[in-house]
Order: sequence, then structure tokens, then C-alpha cells
Amino acid sequence: MNGTIDVLFGALLSILITIWIESSRKPKLAFKQTNVHDADYSQLPDKRPAKTARFLSLAIKNEPLSWFVRWLSRNAALQCHAEITFYHLDGQNVFGRAMEARWSGLVEPIPTIQISGDRNVISISNVGANTSTTRKDIYPGEISSLDIAARFDNDESSFGWNDEAYFSDPPWRNPKWKLSPERFIVKVQLISAGDKITNYYRLINDTDITSFRLEQAQPDDIKRIKE
Repeated sequence: MNGTIDVLFGALLSILITIWIESSRKPKLAFKQTNVHDADYSQLPDKRPAKTARFLSLAIKNEPLSWFVRWLSRNAALQCHAEITFYHLDGQNVFGRAMEARWSGLVEPIPTIQISGDRNVISISNVGANTSTTRKDIYPGEISSLDIAARFDNDESSFGWNDEAYFSDPPWRNPKWKLSPERFIVKVQLISAGDKITNYYRLINDTDITSFRLEQAQPDDIKRIKE
């Protein structure tokens, strides 16, 4: 009898350890600091849609395992992509929809140019299908940056920044995601294979470009959001 109990206890302990190990190895995504990147294009030989710009982004990290389980290896967070939703401070959705996000620093999408008679036609059938910039694998300990918004020159308005900005009319200043000079609540939902996390920020857009920034949202901001 005692032998049977010992066998059952050993089997149960083995199962629990296996479950704990597999759970520990799951990706653990976390929002880190907000980032500001200022760019000056005025001295470049090729003409850009703006002379100066400020880009806002978020750092996302796949946390490494704690020191006492470093003999294990955390799995990569696969096919990470994000949706960004802008709200007025009263909680109303600005655009009535979410914006598909772009990972910073990846290859800029290039429109397909087709010849039609005596003129060129730019084909942009499905910008969101460019998975090289909208989806990314994040490995343990790695930090990746997610674009949020951009502001240019002396503009009072800013713009949600993703792949669509490269094809918009005018370029970069996408009217579909134009944000007036006020403050907004920004919801960022990050999805990967097997995980989903959400965080909220305030977009400070009622200042000059040098103070254009993201801040952590307050609890009252989140309560006001109307999904």
C-alpha cells in the first residue's frame, strides 16, 4: 500500500514540476519606458515630407527568467503585433477603430509601381499585409520598439504612425490618423501567440513639438474609456 502511494505521489510531483517548468518558459511581455526620437532631415540630399520630426514609441520586452531558473530558457514571443486606439479624455473613441501598429526601425514599406499606358500607377492594395513591419518575434531579454505617433515641423497636429503613413496623401501626414492639438488617451494592446497585454498612456499633443510626448495614463483616464 505504501509503495503504491509513493508511486502515485512521485507521478503527481513529476506532473506538477513539468507544468511549472512549461509555465515558466512561456513568453512574458512587458511594457517598458516611452521613447522619443527627434529627426532632422533638412540637410539630407533627398527631399523628405518634413524638415524635422519627433517620433513617439514604446519599448516592449520579453522578460528573461529569474536567476534561480536561468538553467531553463524562456520561449520567444512569436508573431507579436499590436493595435493602438486613440480616445478623447472623455473616453470617446477618436476614430471609431484601432490602428494597426508598426515596429520601429524595420524596413520601410515600398509601394508597388505599375505601368498603365503612359503613366505610373502606385499600387497599395493592402498595407497591413506587410508582415515584416507589423509582426515580430521577440526573444527572451530582447527589447523591441513600437511606433505610436509622429509630429512634424511646426505643425500643431500630430499623426498616428504606421505603415499607412508612407502611402498617405500628403506623405507622412496621414489624414486618417490626424490628431488635433489636445490630449488623448492611448490604448496599446499587444498580441502574440499565447499572450495578450494592454497598457494605457496619455498623448500630450497640446504643446510645441519639444514637449510632444507620452505619459503613463492615470486610473481615472482608463475608467472613462468607452469601448
